[in-house]
Order: sequence, then structure tokens, then C-alpha cells
Amino acid sequence: MVIRVIIMAAVAMAVIDGIVVSIALPTITRAFSADIAQSQWIFTAYLVTETSLLLIFGRVSEFTGKKRLFLAGLILFTTSSIACGLSSSLWDLVIFRALQAAGSAMIFSICAAILYETSGPGEQARVMGYIGTTTAAAAVAAPVLGGIVTGSLGWEYIFFINGPIGVTGIALFLLLSPPENASAESFSMDWPGAAALVSFLVFLVLSLAEVSSGHFHSPVVILFFSLTVLSLFLFILAERKSPCPLLDLTLFQDPHFLLPNMSMACVYIAFFMLYLVGPFYLEGALGMDPLGVGFVFLVIPVIIIIGSPAAGLIYDRWNARTLPAFGIAIAGASLFLLSFAVVWREITPVVALFVPLSLGISLFLAPNATEIMRSLPLERVSLASSMSATLKNLGMIFGISFSALLLSLELSAYGYSMAFQDADPVILSLSIQKILVIGSIFCAAGAILSLAGARSPENQ
Repeated sequence: MVIRVIIMAAVAMAVIDGIVVSIALPTITRAFSADIAQSQWIFTAYLVTETSLLLIFGRVSEFTGKKRLFLAGLILFTTSSIACGLSSSLWDLVIFRALQAAGSAMIFSICAAILYETSGPGEQARVMGYIGTTTAAAAVAAPVLGGIVTGSLGWEYIFFINGPIGVTGIALFLLLSPPENASAESFSMDWPGAAALVSFLVFLVLSLAEVSSGHFHSPVVILFFSLTVLSLFLFILAERKSPCPLLDLTLFQDPHFLLPNMSMACVYIAFFMLYLVGPFYLEGALGMDPLGVGFVFLVIPVIIIIGSPAAGLIYDRWNARTLPAFGIAIAGASLFLLSFAVVWREITPVVALFVPLSLGISLFLAPNATEIMRSLPLERVSLASSMSATLKNLGMIFGISFSALLLSLELSAYGYSMAFQDADPVILSLSIQKILVIGSIFCAAGAILSLAGARSPENQ
């Protein structure tokens, strides 16, 4: 039980640190006399590093052991957090944020695998639900914590606060975690495949970041996308030729593995499309202040905190294999209805529809995560965990980038090119309506994929 608490604390630290930086970013920018183009690398370096290393660390854990890798990640995350707070320049901070992201990748790549392995057959989905609950709770606490800490102590302390939490977790993990034997006597890594994978993910993230900024015709975007395609081709070539590939491509022929992962990617794309355009709608169309926006969006994580473990309990007790598809369908229907509600420019129907949306996501998260873990043999759950984490990140990135691009294109079609939140409320509402409809289509696709996985002949 204590080991689960330590894992959840590490997950919470990583989630909180990713969010509180956004609260402190104006303060950090002023402290280093930087501009926004420079300070945004505090985010970009973290995101690119974490996403590109998740799958690699999942493979590394097969040789080091999952608990050893988790401990190494917790140590790296804690020490680099302290180093972030001690940074004397912006670029020092960017470098230490990249190291922090590497520690986060170690944690996230195998946290689900450890929880799954240490759970009994009758509690696996409920325990997997703890990850969703912890993530949601951290998302609730992060903005408040970031504002209080930055305002009263300074931006450095949003990193220093990880010190005592991390040190306590490290000590308890060393004291209470049972010994673990490494899964292999020698380490073997598909280095060409790893290099191609990192290149692919780095250039993909950079391409999407440039496109979401409206630079989709620039030579830089063309270069980045060309390098993305080339890197993907080289990765596939390397995996086919390697005797010990980083990623067994035949896994994508297995519907048990492929369909839950594809449905999860669809849900994260749709969810983060809402997370990007929602605040612009509430501020720009309804005239709410940032605090009010925060309280409206609190509805989602609060319901997920309660609903996700409950959904896991239902799944464990009755083996409700269609529960994830049912959850996505509810979320998609809520998004579709929300697309009509936004043009009314009334807060009540928006908040009311956030409730079934959040319930639908709650019904999906834990059961789907359990399906992914069960899709591979126990000795390969590290791969399932790291692949799932990678696709989650890519879903978030694509959802944010795609919705930012769509919003920019929609407003440009109306002849508007200024800040999103300053657009005419009617135009902004109509633009966001179309984006929410597209988000509901992603949910519909996810529901179909999830239902197909639940009803495949091998699953009967």
C-alpha cells in the first residue's frame, strides 16, 4: 500500500510541476529579462524530452527492473527540480527542465506497470483508476498551489517544493520496496531504432507546435514535417531489421493491444481540444475572469476523482468490457450537445454538460487502461505502460495543436487575426462550435474502436 502511495505521489509531483510552471511563467520571464519566444522553451524542452523517452525507458525497464527504474526516475526528478530552482539563467532552467522531464519519463513509463503487477486480479481496474484520480487531483491543486507559492515565496519554490516530497519518497521506497531481480543479465538496446524514434517524436512535436502557431506555410514547418516522415521511415526500417527491436511492430496487428490504444488516443485528442478552446470561450464569449474559468473547469477533475475508481470497481466486479465504449459515447454526445450550447452564450448549460462529459471520461479511463495492461503477457507490461503513456502525450499534443490551428483558421475565415480572446463573441462561439463537433467525432471513432475491441472474437 505504501509503495502505491509513493508512486501516486511521484505522479502527482510530475503533473503539478508541469502545470504550475504555466502559472509562474510570466514571473520567470521577467526574472530572466526574456521574451515569450525564449521562455516557451521551458515548456517545449520538457514536452519533447518526456514524449521522446517514454517508450525507450519502458524498454530499459525490462533489463533494469521496473522498481529500479522508477527509483532512478524519482531521484533524477527530485535533484533536477532543485537544480531548476537554483538556475541562474533561462537556458540553465531549460536544460534542467529537460533533465526533469527525463526523470518524469522514467516514472510515467512504468508506473502503470508496477501498479498492475502489484494488484490482484479482482482489483486491477480499481487500482489503475488511482492514476486518473491522482492526475485529476493534481490538476485541481496545481493552479492554486502555483499561485500561492509563486506569489508568496517566489517562482524558485515551485521547484524546491519537490525536494522534501521526493526525498521522503526515495527513503520510503528504499526502505519498504521488496528487492527486485533484473529481467535480464545483460543490457541490449536497439540504438538505431531508439535514435530514429527520438528524432521522429522531436520533429513531430516541433512541427505541430509550429503549425498551431499558424506558421503552416513556412519553410521551417516543411523542413520539420519532412524530417518527421524521414525519421518514421527510418524507425520502421530499423525495427524490421533489428533482432531485438525497441518496438515489436507486430503488436499493432493484435486488436487486444491496438484498439484500446487507438480509442485512448481519440479520447485524449478530443479532451484536450476542449481544454484549449474552453478557456477562450469562457473569457472571450462569456466575459469571465481567469478565476471564474478555473472554477468552471474544476467540475471535470472533481468528478473524475470520484468517478474513475468507481468505474474501475464496476469493471473489476462485473467484467464490463463495453464500459469504456459506453463512457466515450457519453463524452462524445456531451461534446456534441455542448457545441450547440456555446452559441447560446449561457454558462448554465455549459456547466451542466460538463457533468456527463466528466462521467463519460471517468467510465473510460480505468477500464481502458486495464484492457491495455491485459493485452500483453505479464513480462511485457512495461511496453504496454510506456506505449500507452507515449500515445497519451501525443494525443494531448495533437489535440492542443489541432484545435489551435482550427481556431486560428476559423477566425481568419471571418477576417479576424488578433488575439483569440478579443474576437467578437458571436464569431468566437461559432468557431468553437465547429471545433467541438470535430471533438465529438473523435469520441465517436474512439467508441467504435473500443466496442470493436470488446467484441472481437478473441475476447469472447
